Amino acid sequence: MLTQPAAGARHPRTAPLAVTTVLLALLGMFGPFSIDTPFPAFQEMGADLDVSEASMQLVVSAYLGAFAVMSLFHGPLSDAVGRKPVMVTGAAVYALASIGCALAPSLPVLLGFRVLQGMSAGAGTIVSRTVVRDLFEGARAQRLMSTIAMIFGIGPALAPIVGGWLLLLGPWPLVFWFLSLFGTVIALSVLVLLPESHPRERRTPLDVRSIVSGVVDVARMRHFQVLSAASAFSFAGQFLYIGAAPIFVATLLGQGPQDFWVFFVPMVVGMVLGSFTNRRLAERVSGDRLIVGGQTVAMTGAVAGVALAAVPATAALPWAVVGPTAIAFGTGISMPVYQLALLDAVPHARGTAASVSTFLMLMLNATLTGLVVPVAASSLLSLALTSLGLLCLGIVLFHVHRRHSRPVRAQPVIPPTPEVT
Repeated sequence: MLTQPAAGARHPRTAPLAVTTVLLALLGMFGPFSIDTPFPAFQEMGADLDVSEASMQLVVSAYLGAFAVMSLFHGPLSDAVGRKPVMVTGAAVYALASIGCALAPSLPVLLGFRVLQGMSAGAGTIVSRTVVRDLFEGARAQRLMSTIAMIFGIGPALAPIVGGWLLLLGPWPLVFWFLSLFGTVIALSVLVLLPESHPRERRTPLDVRSIVSGVVDVARMRHFQVLSAASAFSFAGQFLYIGAAPIFVATLLGQGPQDFWVFFVPMVVGMVLGSFTNRRLAERVSGDRLIVGGQTVAMTGAVAGVALAAVPATAALPWAVVGPTAIAFGTGISMPVYQLALLDAVPHARGTAASVSTFLMLMLNATLTGLVVPVAASSLLSLALTSLGLLCLGIVLFHVHRRHSRPVRAQPVIPPTPEVT
């Protein structure tokens, strides 16, 4: 699943590695900031817009569904016109859409601008992944992806805390004014600091027929389908808790708008520690073994979550977040390998590969948020059991993939070329 660099491969010149790493991690934060920052405001938004708790789940589903559909095009567009124009344009449109959300007078208008947010947010989240693979190979790419995941992991913990603080300063539209500022800063930072990593000679033709054909070709690859599904369901065990956060924290655990940290901080610590573990083991342990190890840790956490939720004495804080935290730790170990493996499965069209895999994952997440969460979040136990079932399906799919592909071998560290700093 991870490939060796081609002989004589030439890396594009890039900014200092620390700057590039931080900026790529921030590009990936469009997702958690868009989803998690509004969570503390859900009750206030629902009361102000006169809609039910179940209807407020559409604020997440509308964003995710639009993100998923447009994700099919961000990658191919970046393959055709370059990574930088797509990321800058996406961040700018996202900033404008956030202003629309802040000014929305009703739920339908808010959902319309959330759709526009979702359509633009993927430009940074998806394309930034391909930049890593444009610049680096083998274990070096895996270590950078793990480092980015560690920085990116701050987002899901920071976002709901920021959302809660903003509610202390003003009404819920202030959350979306903050997201507009975030999008503006990212657009300007990419424009000024991040060079183009996809040179003209490697670009594909820019026409609708070529883009659609490329997406269809990648989506029809059987091994890619199975690997994408394995990655999506492996993450779904964790995302179920994220999508259910307003119900999980406020309703089931009885916490307030400023208390979302009690769930997100432990979960993100687990995710960051998992990414750190992946980075430390990248040169010594094969990709397959890292995925299996991560899945084992996540499964152990899911089983512990079910056991703790089944006992009244432990169906409360702090025990209620033990399972999700362990699941996040296991996901942090395996996810960087999954991401690189999906890109390497289609080396001639990595942007398209990133788009298709993201589309599949987001469609699953949107379904979970809109249809599964309102049912599964009826109790802590049913939420834990559903998470366990999703993880089991991800593990089964990965072993189906392993049966029909070569094992991932450990990669040697690739020394940086003079152009890479």
